[in-house]
Amino acid sequence: MKKPVLPLIALGLAAASVVTATAQDMAAPAPGEVGSLEWHNAQQLALHERTAADGWSTLDGGIKFRRFGGDGSGPAPTVEDEITIHYHGTFPDGTVFDSSLERGEPATFPLSRLIRGWQTAIPYMGVGDSATVVIPAEQAYGLEGRGPIPGGATLIFNIDLLGIPSQPSVPPAISQ
Repeated sequence: MKKPVLPLIALGLAAASVVTATAQDMAAPAPGEVGSLEWHNAQQLALHERTAADGWSTLDGGIKFRRFGGDGSGPAPTVEDEITIHYHGTFPDGTVFDSSLERGEPATFPLSRLIRGWQTAIPYMGVGDSATVVIPAEQAYGLEGRGPIPGGATLIFNIDLLGIPSQPSVPPAISQ
């Protein structure tokens, strides 16, 4: 199975090039720097602080989910569907790494081509819902990272599910 990609990658905005690492490049990051043990521990703490008492649900893979708009009654996508969404992605420290909201244009993706965390969480949403999803590194880019996402990063997304263009719309009933 191919590894799902983050929306940023699905849009073709990031490509990695192969470089030769020097001894200095391979040195351990300083405490608090991205990739350090301290940084990774802060990422994990941010993930685990979300509790059911605060309205959070824990989904498969340790993903945290909280609906903050809508009621879940709209049509829900499956992993096989294409979705149209607005999203805003940050690290736990609030640093934005990708945002369709900031670009001012919703994004449409096949859900099956996105990271595993989205494939797990978005089917819990109905069209018209808004939710915050906290995705541990294992359900995103793991310890390797990709593009602007460092290895071991917990990702936080606010997502608005705007539509499911791959689902046929039901024609209105004909009145008699």
